[in-house]
Amino acid sequence: MSTTKQRVLITGAAGFLGSHLCDLFLSKGYEVIGMDNLITGDLKNINHLEGATDFSFVQHDVTDYVEVEGPLDYILHFASPASPIDYLKIPIQTLKVGALGTHNLLGLAKAKKARFMIASTSEVYGDPLVHPQDETYYGNVNTIGPRGVYDEAKRFQESITMAYHRVHELDTRIARIFNTYGPRMRLNDGRVIPAFIGQALRGEELTVFGDGSQTRSFCYVSDLVEGLYRLLMTPYHLPVNLGNPEEITILDFAKEIVKLTESSKGISFKALPKDDPLQRQPDISKAKELLSWEPKVQRHEGMQKTLAYFKTLSQTELNKTEHRDFNKHNTK
Repeated sequence: MSTTKQRVLITGAAGFLGSHLCDLFLSKGYEVIGMDNLITGDLKNINHLEGATDFSFVQHDVTDYVEVEGPLDYILHFASPASPIDYLKIPIQTLKVGALGTHNLLGLAKAKKARFMIASTSEVYGDPLVHPQDETYYGNVNTIGPRGVYDEAKRFQESITMAYHRVHELDTRIARIFNTYGPRMRLNDGRVIPAFIGQALRGEELTVFGDGSQTRSFCYVSDLVEGLYRLLMTPYHLPVNLGNPEEITILDFAKEIVKLTESSKGISFKALPKDDPLQRQPDISKAKELLSWEPKVQRHEGMQKTLAYFKTLSQTELNKTEHRDFNKHNTK
């Protein structure tokens, strides 16, 4: 007797996390529909899926009405600019994909009776006044600052998702994702790891903002997508932190990159961007309890894999990397 495969819609499918989620669901036997408007996504991230029997791609902006033929079992909303360079350049689009896009996809999930997951972020905590951050912390966010367009888009996503859960009894999940890295990150997106590696590979000094005492916690992408899958399959509708709790200062991390890449250049310092969080470390107690999940890939191992990926890029790709000056941005 033949069985029908479960179908999943993944928005932001040509992005960093979205493309890895496509791989994961295909490996588990799902039919995957990828959707992306390619503003920040790149088809090269899913080129390896061309011709795959159970994968289809739709170029579409989810801030417009979203229609998918046939049944859907799951919708994962991962469409959004996620880096400072992107959301400072396109602040209105960032707000729209968090608001209109989420509303459209929640409506689709309601119509299809599909389980719905949003990719929220540690940025809902803003520049935190508690450390480490757990899911009960409400955050410290500047709503009118330059980073507010991303932070508030994600906070609204959480609010409207919970409203659909309460009012329409929609089956929902909220993943608060902390810094994640790995192959398919863009060198020109302004995030710490691709920026440092790109500078090292181009023979430049590594740029540290502030004095480098601010901290981050980096989770390798294979660990993160496994956590996302486990959350999707767990009957829990409140936010869950997913990230690696191993904390490191930006300055110490820059020194690690210098050593890893055998860079002959040093480190330079620039002013800290407005509202840049000084501490970022997830409390993953809830993920451990609910999902039996915690990261397995050590930072040294993950960075070796990430560096190997960036070394495959052409010199042209390396040289077109944008300058990481977060205090100057396009407001169109």
